[in-house]
Amino acid sequence: MLNKKRNRESGEIDGSSLADIAFLLLIFFLVVTTIDVDTGIGLVLPPIPDDIEPPPVRERNLMNILVNAQGMVLIDEEPAAIAQVRDRVKQFVDNRGADPNLSDSPDDAIVSIKTDRRTPYNVYIDMLDEVMGAYEELRHQASMDRFGVPFASLERGSERRGEIQEMYPKKISIAEPDEG
Repeated sequence: MLNKKRNRESGEIDGSSLADIAFLLLIFFLVVTTIDVDTGIGLVLPPIPDDIEPPPVRERNLMNILVNAQGMVLIDEEPAAIAQVRDRVKQFVDNRGADPNLSDSPDDAIVSIKTDRRTPYNVYIDMLDEVMGAYEELRHQASMDRFGVPFASLERGSERRGEIQEMYPKKISIAEPDEG
C-alpha cells in the first residue's frame, strides 16, 4: 500500500489573471517612467541677408561678456556679478553717444557673449536671461513712453511692435565656447 502510485492531475493556471497582471504592470511602467527629452534654448534668429558684407564694428559699440569655467562674469574685462549684467547692458545699449566708452546708439550696440566649454550651464542661462531681460525692459519702457501700453501687450507683427523693435534691435552675438 505504501508503494501505491496516485494519479494526480496537473493543476491548471488560469491564463486570464496572468494577462491582467501583465497588463497592469505595463500600465504601471508607462505611467511611472519618464522620458527625458533634451531641449535647447529657443532663439529666433533673423534671416541671413544675401550677399551683404557685415560692416566694421567700432570698438565702443561692442560689449564683450565673457563667462569662464568657474562661472565668473567679465564685462569688457571687468569682473561683474550676474545681477549687474542687466543694468550694464541697458546702460550700454541706451547710451546714445553720451559716454564715449559706451555705444553710439541702440542700433549700433552689439552684445557679444563668449563662454568656456566648462562654464556651468545655469550660469550661462542666467547671464543670457539677464541680457534678454535688458532688451525687454528697454522695449517695455519705450512702448510705455510712446504708446502708453506695455511692449508685451503689443500684437505680434503689428506696426507699433515693429517700431519698438527697430528702436532697440537685439544684436546679440553668441560666440563658440573656448576649449578651456
